[in-house]
Amino acid sequence: MKTPVSTYRLQIRPSFTLQDAAAQVPYLKSLGVDWIYLSPILTAEKGSDHGYDVTDPSTVDPDRGGPEGLDAVSRAARAAGMGVLVDIVPNHVGVASPYQNPWWWSLLKEGRKSRYAEAFDVDWDFAGGRIRLPVLGSDDELDKLEVREGELRYYDHRFPLADGSYTEGDDPRDVHARQNYELVGWRRADNELNYRRFFAVNTLAGIRVEVPRVFDEAHAEVVRWFREGLADGLRIDHPDGLADPEGYLRRLREATGGRYLLIEKILEPGEELPASFECEGTTGYDALADVDRLFVDPSAQAPLDRLDGRLRGGEPADYEEMIRGTKRRITDGILHSEVLRLARLLPAGTVLDGEQAADAISEIIAAFPVYRTYLPYGEEVLKEACSLATRNRPDLAPAVDLLQPLLLDAGSALAQRFQQTSGMVMAKGVEDTAFFRYTRLGTLTEVGADPTEFAIDPAEFHHRMARREAELPLSMTTLSTHDTKRSEDTRARISVISEFATEWEQVLAKLQELAPLPDGPLASLLWQAIAGAWPASRERLQQYATKAAREAGNSTDWLDPNEAFEQKLAAAVDAAFDNPEVRAELEAFVALLEPYGAANALSAKLVQLTMPGVPDVYQGTEFWDRSLTDPDNRRTVDFAARQRALNALDAGERPASYRDDSAKLMVTSRALRLRRDRPELFTGYTAITASGPAAEHVVAFSRGAGESAGALTLATRLPRRLEQSGGWQDTSVELPAAVTDELTGNSFGPGPVRVAEILAGYPVALLVPPAAPATHGSENH
Repeated sequence: MKTPVSTYRLQIRPSFTLQDAAAQVPYLKSLGVDWIYLSPILTAEKGSDHGYDVTDPSTVDPDRGGPEGLDAVSRAARAAGMGVLVDIVPNHVGVASPYQNPWWWSLLKEGRKSRYAEAFDVDWDFAGGRIRLPVLGSDDELDKLEVREGELRYYDHRFPLADGSYTEGDDPRDVHARQNYELVGWRRADNELNYRRFFAVNTLAGIRVEVPRVFDEAHAEVVRWFREGLADGLRIDHPDGLADPEGYLRRLREATGGRYLLIEKILEPGEELPASFECEGTTGYDALADVDRLFVDPSAQAPLDRLDGRLRGGEPADYEEMIRGTKRRITDGILHSEVLRLARLLPAGTVLDGEQAADAISEIIAAFPVYRTYLPYGEEVLKEACSLATRNRPDLAPAVDLLQPLLLDAGSALAQRFQQTSGMVMAKGVEDTAFFRYTRLGTLTEVGADPTEFAIDPAEFHHRMARREAELPLSMTTLSTHDTKRSEDTRARISVISEFATEWEQVLAKLQELAPLPDGPLASLLWQAIAGAWPASRERLQQYATKAAREAGNSTDWLDPNEAFEQKLAAAVDAAFDNPEVRAELEAFVALLEPYGAANALSAKLVQLTMPGVPDVYQGTEFWDRSLTDPDNRRTVDFAARQRALNALDAGERPASYRDDSAKLMVTSRALRLRRDRPELFTGYTAITASGPAAEHVVAFSRGAGESAGALTLATRLPRRLEQSGGWQDTSVELPAAVTDELTGNSFGPGPVRVAEILAGYPVALLVPPAAPATHGSENH
C-alpha cells in the first residue's frame, strides 16, 4: 500500500478550483509536502463553499473544476512525485434544492416506487407514508403554493409532481395532498420528521450505503479514481453516522484495491479504534488534543476554575453535569425526531409508551462517554451508560432495564439506529453546545478533546507518542482543520493565558466594566477569542460572536434569537474597535501574550510535524493563521506570498524574529522536507530527557529506532514561566551524536549541550545527524 509521509489540505470550491490546486503543486512540492489532500469534490449544492452537501455522487463538480480538473491535479501531483488524498461523504447527500439531486427528486416524485427509495433512510410507516419536508414558514402557508412548469413551487423551492397528480386548474393545496411528500412548517422538524438527517440539518439527508446497490452507485465515480490512477487514498467523513462502519470500510478497501483510508473519527480519552476497522487511523483530532495540552500551564487550573465560578455566580462548571444537560437539550429538542423514531422501533407489546421510551433512550444517550458503540465492540460502554442513566434518573430504572437487552442486540434495527443516533447527540450536545459554555480556557474545548483534562506534562506526552508510534503510525496528525473552532495559532496564544491567570482575571473584569455582557462565561469565551485572533476585522469577530452565543444557547439561540442580548453582544465587539479604553486594554493584553504565543505556536508546529503519524498542514497555516470557527477558517490563502517567502528562505534569508511569518514557514518547510527526503530518520520514538533547573520547559524526542540515529526535536513549553524563573541557565540535553540544526545550520554535540546554546535564535530546533555517505558499486565489470 502506498502511504503518505505528509499531507496538505486544500479547500476546493468555486473560487479555488481543482485547476487552481494543480497550479499550486510546484509550491507544495517545494514546501516539502508528500500528498495533496482535497476537500470533497463530487457535485454539490450550487454555491456550496465546503462540498459536504453532495447532490450527485456520479460526477466531479463542474463548479469545482470537473473531471478535467481532477485529471489536472493528478497529473501535476504524479509529475512531482506526490500523491492525492480525497475527502468523501458516504453518510448523507444535499437536498436543499431537490431539482439538483436526481436521487432525491426521484424519491419525492415516486415515493416508495422510486429506484432510490432504498437509498434513503425513510420511516415510511410514519406520517401517512409521505416524506415530511420542513420548508414552510408555518403550516398555514400552504396557500402560498403554486403549480408552475410542471412542478410544485413554494417561493424559490421546487418540488416534483407525481405522475397523474395534477390537472389544469387544480388547487395547488389539493395537488400537494396527492404527493409522496408533505410540506410542513420548519419548526416541526424537531419532532415530526421521518427521514434520517446529518445531525439536525434538514437539508442533508442520510443515505443507506449498507445496501450493496446503493454503495455501488454512490461510489462508482470514486472507484474510477483508483482504477484510473487519479487518487491514492480517501478520508471518510462521519463514518459514525453509518449503519455498519466496519462493513463499509471493508467494502471500500476492497473497492479501492486496498488503498490508504482515514476516518473522521473522534476518539474520546482512552477510547481506541476497533481493531476490525480496515483503515490506517483517524484524521488527527486526538493528536491535536495531546499537543495542545503540552503547552498549557497546569498551575493555572485552580485560579481559572475560581474565575469560572465567579463568572457563574457560584461554583465552577461541573462539566459532566453540563454535558448531560446539553445532550438532553438536543435529544429533547432538535434531534427529538430521531429519538422518537427509536421509540417506534420497540417490539410490539412493549409496555413503554412513546414518550416514556424516548425519555429513557435520551437519558442513556446523555450518559454515553463516547460517540457510539460498534456492537459487539463497546458492549461494556453501553452497559455502563445504562447504569449511569438509572443513577441519574432512578425513576427510569424499569424502562432502562427493559431497553438495555434490546440495545445490546446488534442485529436489531433499534440497536443499529441507536448507534447512529448517539454520535449525533454527542456532536450537537458537546462540540456544538457545551464547548461554547465551558469557557475557562478556550484551548481546551476543541473537537476531539476532553476539556476536563487541563494539561499534560512531557512524560505523559512521550508515553502517548510512543503508543501512537507502536499502534497508529500511519494515522493523521493535525493542528488545524476546516472544523476546528480556533486555528492552531489562535489556540497557541490563548494557551498563554494559563501563564497569566491573574492578569487575565483583571483584564476580563476591566473589559466587562467597559463593555458589559450579561453572560459572564460567554464574555470570557469571547474576549479570549478576540485576544487570540487579534488583529481581526470587525466583520469576522461579529460573525464569531453571534455564532458562539447561539451555539452556547444560554442567552440567545438559533431558533429564537434574543435581540436585546445580541445587541449588547454586538456592542461589546464594536467596543474593541470604537472605544479607545477597550481597545487599549485589549491591545495591551495581546502585546503581553503575543511573544509567548508565537513561541508556543512554533513549538506545537514542530512537535506535530515530527511526532509519530502522518502530519497534515491545513491550507495557509505555514504562515501565522489566527482564525476562528468556520467559515472564518476557510478564507482565501495568498499562495503567491508564501511562495515568495519560501524562495527568500531558500536563498539564504533568515527570519529576523521567531515572530515573523517566515519563521513559521521555515519550521514547516524544513520539517516537511526532512520527513520526505530522509524517512530513515523517522522510524521510532524515544523521549530525550533534559537536566538542569529548567528541564520541565523542554520537550525533546528522537525519532530514531534502536541503534539508528533519528531526527531530534527540541521545543520550548511554558515560555513565560521559563523567562520568569531566569531562563534556561545551565539546563542541558545529552546529544548522542554530532547534529546540525535544520533551521539555523548550527552544529552541536556529541555530549551534553546547553539548551540556551541550541535555542539561541528560535524557541525550537530540528537536529539532524549527518547523512550516511553514499555507497557506490564496484567499477569492475
